[in-house]
Amino acid sequence: MRRALFAITGLAAGTTAMVVLKAAPGTGQVAQEPPPGTATGTDGPTPQPTVEESAAASREPRATRSPKPARSTEAPTNRSDSSDAPRTPSAPRTTTAPRPTTRTVTGPVVRNEYGNVQVRITVSGSRITDAVALELPERTAQSEQRSDLVDSRYSGVAGLVVARQSADLDTVSGATATSESYRQSLQAAIDRAR
Repeated sequence: MRRALFAITGLAAGTTAMVVLKAAPGTGQVAQEPPPGTATGTDGPTPQPTVEESAAASREPRATRSPKPARSTEAPTNRSDSSDAPRTPSAPRTTTAPRPTTRTVTGPVVRNEYGNVQVRITVSGSRITDAVALELPERTAQSEQRSDLVDSRYSGVAGLVVARQSADLDTVSGATATSESYRQSLQAAIDRAR
């Protein structure tokens, strides 16, 4: 709940900062002013502006600036152009966090007296988001029942693996060997993910 509140607050603060910085006088308008002696589209050609006129032009409302589509249709130029130098980075670039990468990591097959156990985890960033038992003992009805207990307790997005974010899990009563093998395969998968 706190994360959602912080995310919403951060988004609102970032958006507010972006609007304030975009609308603040003197931010980024140096690169958008036309060169001296060219037409502005409203008053015709202007002689070289004085310092006072330049300051007044930078305080003009946003509607008098050249429209954005005109800049996007120009041919690409060298990025080291002096007109790009005064620009500051926009707010979204500085406030957005990189998206975490999601990957799956499979642990080794661990053998016990009832059969094989193998676990695969899904990791997003550094957090385990899912755990799946790829292989569990199912030779007899009893071992299948015990495997189902281990799988239901440990695996899935709501299982103990995701809740604890580690292989430090409680042993399932009556399925000690399968629980231990699950933890060994899980720990190896966690080690590989790091």
